[in-house]
Amino acid sequence: MQEKNNILRILKETREAIKNGNTGEIKNLSNQTIHSASITQDPDNVMVAVVVYVIGKILEREYYRRMEGWDLIYKEIITNLELAISSLEKEDLEGFRISIGEIRQSANKVEGNLKNYIKDIFYKASVNKAFKIYEHGISSESTAKLLGVSLWDLSSFIGQTTVNESHYNMTIPPKQRLKITEDFFK
Repeated sequence: MQEKNNILRILKETREAIKNGNTGEIKNLSNQTIHSASITQDPDNVMVAVVVYVIGKILEREYYRRMEGWDLIYKEIITNLELAISSLEKEDLEGFRISIGEIRQSANKVEGNLKNYIKDIFYKASVNKAFKIYEHGISSESTAKLLGVSLWDLSSFIGQTTVNESHYNMTIPPKQRLKITEDFFK
């Protein structure tokens, strides 16, 4: 695992954001992890980015709280988040990975619409985060493999969204580039 301290920080701040009901902060924390994942291409960072993002999405949807199975899902998220933090603090990477995986598997423990909604959020989050990594310059094939999504699904998403919509790909105006070049050769 690379970036253990960063992942631990992200998980602890996610726990605090859950307690404070700050779903926007949870999604922001996921984006911070994606940046690290893009640099390191570390599967643990990617896994945390997706799970944290999904937690934010699940918690922001107030009507989920009224659905059958909500209490179980919420308990699974909180319990396994605590276990993941505790495992990382003890240098137990296997325990950490199991706990994060259990959050992902929690949807399988309920029936009905909530199960389908949460599975859909996980799928869309994986493709969304794959696109975010792709925006950082990682090939679509590597990105799809890293997130466990099909290249077809990622390509379809890329086809619907253009990378130039990203703030990462803003360019310098031609006149300013020319001025920089002229200054370079002076």
